[in-house]
Amino acid sequence: MKRIVIICEGETEQEFCDKTLTNHFQSMEIFLHAPRIKHSNGGIVRWDRLKKQIETTLREDRKAYVTLLIDYYGLYEKYQFPGWTEAQTIVNKTDRMRFLETQMQLDIDEDLRYRFIPYIQLHEFEGLLFCDVDVFKQVIPQEELVGMQELVEVISGNPNPEMINNSPETSPSHRLLRIIKGYNKIVYGNIIAETIGIETIRTKCPRFNEWLTQIENIVE
Repeated sequence: MKRIVIICEGETEQEFCDKTLTNHFQSMEIFLHAPRIKHSNGGIVRWDRLKKQIETTLREDRKAYVTLLIDYYGLYEKYQFPGWTEAQTIVNKTDRMRFLETQMQLDIDEDLRYRFIPYIQLHEFEGLLFCDVDVFKQVIPQEELVGMQELVEVISGNPNPEMINNSPETSPSHRLLRIIKGYNKIVYGNIIAETIGIETIRTKCPRFNEWLTQIENIVE
């Protein structure tokens, strides 16, 4: 059985891996373990700390592959990710993510990097939830779904939910706080994701689909 370790930025991503991705990969005989970033208090840390956790995990389990589930939203220069300054000159966000991911991989120990699959979610994990209006109606009580008009506009205006942008007013998580009264990102986020289903998310979110495909195609 293939083993994959997904280092998660926070509890929401960890729950998504434990509840949704684990079931998806089990049918492919891929064992998934999803720890959170160490010493982060549920957020991102400097690259040198994350790099240490990646390399330590790769050294401790010589047959496991390691990847990440971290958001581009909230990443800043102060976290000192490799290639950051040059990446900011790349206008196309998909190309920018690929550049950053390449620089991350090149910064990992040469003997270990072939088992590291770098991944940055554009822009936030919560963006993956904006795939289907009907799912929101199905799982969120009507009295709590207070921003239906905004929800419809966001989904209809963003055929690729990964491109929902990343300002404090327009990021996916901030939109959900307005759309759902009393929104709890851990509880609601994973209920919505499970109901949507991996295949629908993959169809709507190309970068996420590419990431899962890389994991699925790992050769023992």
